[in-house]
Amino acid sequence: MRTTFVLLALAVMVNLDCEAFWSQCAAAEGNRYVIIHGDDAGMSHSANRATIDAMEKGIVSSASIMVPCPWFKEIAAYAKAHPERDFGVHLTLNSEWDNYRWGPVTSRDRVPSLVDNEGYLWDNVAQVAENAKADEVATELRAQVRRALNFGVPVTHLDTHMGALVSRPDLIDAYVKVGIEFNVPVFFLRDLSGDVTSAPVLAKARQLLSVLDEHKLPVLDHMTQLYARQEYDEQRRQYLEAIQNSKPGVQYLIIHCGYNDDELQAITNSSKIRDMDRRIFTDPRFIADVKKCDVQIVTWKQVREMLKNKPTPK
Repeated sequence: MRTTFVLLALAVMVNLDCEAFWSQCAAAEGNRYVIIHGDDAGMSHSANRATIDAMEKGIVSSASIMVPCPWFKEIAAYAKAHPERDFGVHLTLNSEWDNYRWGPVTSRDRVPSLVDNEGYLWDNVAQVAENAKADEVATELRAQVRRALNFGVPVTHLDTHMGALVSRPDLIDAYVKVGIEFNVPVFFLRDLSGDVTSAPVLAKARQLLSVLDEHKLPVLDHMTQLYARQEYDEQRRQYLEAIQNSKPGVQYLIIHCGYNDDELQAITNSSKIRDMDRRIFTDPRFIADVKKCDVQIVTWKQVREMLKNKPTPK
């Protein structure tokens, strides 16, 4: 699946000791937290139904919304009606499916570097990195956040669809600045396991970590994503193992919820994977097993509250 390797780019951060006080406190206390996060709400009706079910009937604690997509309004109405839920903006700069595509929120004449010759957002992250102008990216990011807020979404965080915003140093910079502008946490990792990006991106990440810390916006510690085509029991086992083996600090467990129905099958060849994620995280047996793990399932709101309550380091 072409999204798999790109999403690894979300982990563009580096091991740093400076100003990681709140994470160090969690680690020192041995506390293990997991945000179970559903990506791609708003992409389709199937994704919306499945995300809502996974939050209401399962243990998905957070989700993020693709504002440019056709089914944004439906999930925005749900988020507005359920402010207790955890919904962020899945900042979207590309439109990756063959026959189901979307353009920017901003008028195309204001962000021409973000669209292809058909007027849609670029198909893939490589095209975004090659063509997008940073000032136009910042314009579009602000428009997506403002649209979510205008529709009543109580935005808890920002993250990046397919890692497009961590493909260039200036795009990461725009990403973090928009989070600071709206005083909303951005999904950013403090740990990097493996060399998944360029030296200039890592250098910019180092700078931005301290900026996020200065603004008291939480930075997470670890990320897990399993986006594989395998049998239900094996996928279920691997998810449980990932939760059981969580390290001290806050882990982001990314899943994609859907129903394997005609709509989602017409959009993507990942409909079975998304359906499996939904089924696993609403499976009473799986939920019971997770409850036996010595971890706390939390939301972005709770993580931010933890940071607020930590004493200032000397």
